[in-house]
Amino acid sequence: MTRIVIKKLIWDEWNREHIKKHNVSMVEVEEAAKNVITHKKAKFGRYLIMSRVGSRMISVVISKQEAGVYYPATARDSAKKEREIIYEKEKV
Repeated sequence: MTRIVIKKLIWDEWNREHIKKHNVSMVEVEEAAKNVITHKKAKFGRYLIMSRVGSRMISVVISKQEAGVYYPATARDSAKKEREIIYEKEKV
């Protein structure tokens, strides 16, 4: 699997407000982007990155804007299946 390298996240009013609804902060998303454990393709040509921020596991849907630059569409606590994937990847 190709590794996603996130150099910059693009923030606007919409995505800042949207992640707040899921009780995730911009700082947590930025941290998750720096420490991607795994990722997979999502709908509409986006990617779902899974990461650990402290003791919390977070999944972030990102859309590629250009090389290394992504727009975080949403972020939330990882679902059970996503947490299982994270646990498995951390064993390796």
